[in-house]
Amino acid sequence: MRTGIIGAGRIGTVLARILVAAGHEVVLANARGPRTLAPLLAELGAAASAAGPAEAAGRADLVVLMVPFDHVRGLLPPHVVQDKVLVDATNAFGGPGTPADLGGRGSSDMVAEWYPGARVVKSLNTMHFETLAVAGTAGGERLAHFTAGDDGKAKEIVAGIISDLGFAPVDTGPLHSGGILQQPGGPLFNRPLTEAQALAWISH
Repeated sequence: MRTGIIGAGRIGTVLARILVAAGHEVVLANARGPRTLAPLLAELGAAASAAGPAEAAGRADLVVLMVPFDHVRGLLPPHVVQDKVLVDATNAFGGPGTPADLGGRGSSDMVAEWYPGARVVKSLNTMHFETLAVAGTAGGERLAHFTAGDDGKAKEIVAGIISDLGFAPVDTGPLHSGGILQQPGGPLFNRPLTEAQALAWISH
């Protein structure tokens, strides 16, 4: 499966590295154009390529949004993610360290409205990039990555990728209620939990 990573900042770059290390193909896109990603592609080797956002999404089997939340609307033509798994790994902030006031709405609910027909899963947004880089191969009990969504098969696909990366997938439920748990201001955001701790929290 080829994963399209839209956003190649610190977290997107880390995700690309660990996906390639786990045997996956990636196609990356950023705001500055594919040529600026040449050093990263040289590091990652033949399993990685770069394109503009729309082309990267079109070439991918699964797309991960890793851009600032304010950039998500209009970033991609909706048809390029029609029927594709679209992982919303964005975080909505109103200011430095301050969750955005969305009026009680889940940020992923809004992503689903902007990209109708995409199979949206909220995931890969709760862990600091430095932890993401190393924790999957550190040994010991696996840390949890959460999945929220209304498409069970889409969540299974994302869970498989999470497992490939050395983490434990933990289902938080539907896109709205589960996504709110994971987004900034939610109880699971930026809170590293082992699989056992996460499952205990979910079931409490």
